[in-house]
Amino acid sequence: MALQEKLDRFKKQQQKCQSTLTSIAASKTSTNQKSTPTVTSSANGRTPAPAVKFSNDTERLQHINSIRKAPVGAQMKRVIDLLLETRQALTPEQINEACYVDTRANKDVFDNLRKNPKVHYDGERFSYKSKHDVKDKSQLLYLIRKYLEGIAVIDLKDAYPTVMEDLQALKAAGQIWLLSNFDSQEDIAYPNDPRVPITVDQDIKQLFREIELPRDMLDIEKELQKNGMKPATNTAKRRSAAQIEGISMKPKPKKKKNEISKRTKLTNAHLPELFQNLKSS
Repeated sequence: MALQEKLDRFKKQQQKCQSTLTSIAASKTSTNQKSTPTVTSSANGRTPAPAVKFSNDTERLQHINSIRKAPVGAQMKRVIDLLLETRQALTPEQINEACYVDTRANKDVFDNLRKNPKVHYDGERFSYKSKHDVKDKSQLLYLIRKYLEGIAVIDLKDAYPTVMEDLQALKAAGQIWLLSNFDSQEDIAYPNDPRVPITVDQDIKQLFREIELPRDMLDIEKELQKNGMKPATNTAKRRSAAQIEGISMKPKPKKKKNEISKRTKLTNAHLPELFQNLKSS
């Protein structure tokens, strides 16, 4: 039977029991008035006893019902968020108590959680599983040093709660480098080997900064190939595909900025240097 039907039956039972109790209390009052008038007269001055009320848990039950009727993916997210937040191994009963997802009753949720790469199930309990099993700063540094070509910070964010603070501490100590990826703009952590201290003269840095790169991506890719490096992009292929589909590769013309004229209402008149190039209307 659906949970909503149980709620409806529960409400009806509440109403029926309430009316029964009211009628019983009324009949007892009339009987006491006929048999013992002295007691009744003395009791008239007292505050009548409150009617018996059943606990009204309807709102909580409706909330639980909405969670258990949600799609499998939504229920799984609640469980995974709980495991990530607590960092504890929880039984299905504990999960049900904490976030109202009944993995025992919902086989789809149970099976998909067991197969999820972010979840570890040992046969009794569920726990969160990060991509890299590191627990502290020393293990984090050891892991980064194994990835000489860099490791994405996004793959480390959920390793343990203070991992981001430890990354910044390692960077401040000069033990790692945190550099942004050109394509995705995401940080990459690189090991900084303390056995190989490197210092670069300022004139060499200046020469590097003065190198002018080709403006066309085709020329950049050719230069990379000349130096034995494989370009991450394929501009020729992309342009030919765009021509087939009729997409123009020419950059869009920039919109002309609205220049200030004498007719413009000025609100910063106290800054005259802003309006030296006013056009005549």
